[in-house]
Amino acid sequence: MIKNIRFLIILFLFTVTAFGVKAQSTATTSSPYSRYGLGDISPMLLPQNLAMGGIGVATNRINNFYTINPLNPASYSAIGLTVIDAGIYGKFNTLEKSGQASQTNANFRLSHVAFGIPVSKRSALSFGLMPYSELGYSYKQVSPNFSTGLPSDTSAVNYIYNGDGGLSKFYIGYGFGIGKHLSIGANISYIFGNLKETQSTEVPSLAGVLNSRIEESNSITGLNYDYGVQYSVDFSPRKHLTFGYSASANTKLNTANNYIVSSYYRNASGDEGVATDSLVNNQQPSAKIQLPMINRFGVSYQYDGKFLIGADYTMSNWSKLTVAGVNKSLNDSKTINVGGQFTPNVNSLSNYFASVDYRLGFIYDQTYLRVNNTDIKRYAVTGGLGLPLRANNTSFYRINIGAEVGKRGTLTNSLVQENYINVHLSFTLNDKWFQKYRFD
Repeated sequence: MIKNIRFLIILFLFTVTAFGVKAQSTATTSSPYSRYGLGDISPMLLPQNLAMGGIGVATNRINNFYTINPLNPASYSAIGLTVIDAGIYGKFNTLEKSGQASQTNANFRLSHVAFGIPVSKRSALSFGLMPYSELGYSYKQVSPNFSTGLPSDTSAVNYIYNGDGGLSKFYIGYGFGIGKHLSIGANISYIFGNLKETQSTEVPSLAGVLNSRIEESNSITGLNYDYGVQYSVDFSPRKHLTFGYSASANTKLNTANNYIVSSYYRNASGDEGVATDSLVNNQQPSAKIQLPMINRFGVSYQYDGKFLIGADYTMSNWSKLTVAGVNKSLNDSKTINVGGQFTPNVNSLSNYFASVDYRLGFIYDQTYLRVNNTDIKRYAVTGGLGLPLRANNTSFYRINIGAEVGKRGTLTNSLVQENYINVHLSFTLNDKWFQKYRFD
């Protein structure tokens, strides 16, 4: 009976995830900055790490509770019980631009489902499905005087930008320990999804003017690799200093790339007609996407059952990103993550709130974007809770709640400032599924 229940749990999680992946073919974000590159890149972290400022390169078992940390597959070596983690995600963002009214959007989706299964005392297997990137925006820029700047040209030109889609990532990884202090691991990931973008130019005030549209779509599939190492220094049975390194390889993905330039009319009612002509129709069924090399470094200090603090530094070579042979003109990015958690009394029976994990962190991100000669930066503060649920001798449960409050962009140089709140909620199970029973 127990085996059947466990099978149904797994089947349910994968079914829900499959619907989540299908839903990601439509926009799951509303940010003009997702227009660049492959969209907004999602971190390979679960809510318990996201709430601590996004640290994860040098973390594994957190506060005597087994967690899954795909950011550094070396961490799998610390998994001692079967772990299931599934969660949802919501984003609320407000877009501001000087001289214009602000705009608020909300988006929700399934964020992840992940499994960790111990293979031996110092090794474990992990697999799961997570988002890789999100693409979603729709905005219009109006250029007066027919874009010439001359008072005699009274007609305005509308430039309309739209993007939709996203990429998902199914990974499977293995981590193992060498001796007492060293751990090594690797992931192989299958990235898949669709991205579609359009740029339209319209002159609404002139009857009979032919409008134009550039449409680019990419249907993407391919493999990517992550690898990592962790080394721990034990000051006592409960106090540990951990150093970590992980990286994502600069592999190439396959894409069916379509690039079409067409012309079209709008009637007197403003309805768009069928495209009258395709000026350019360039189809590459076997084009390539060159991903960047990403290097991550981290350090953490943990007092088991009490607190954890850590910091990560990430360097990403996004200037090398190319799609169908075209460089996307991005900058290399740098990110600093700092955070930790504190538990007043992990064994408290009389005071529930003393056994709760309290998490806090900070993020500074020098993104890969440079728009209007301005570097786009992101600042965020994170926080969250790890809420333990009633457990038995072999099963332990936790609800993880995390939030990220941040700002990306600026109001200077005619740019958009994005003020956002990301909310994460997940359920984590630790259970001893595979054990041999002895009967006397």
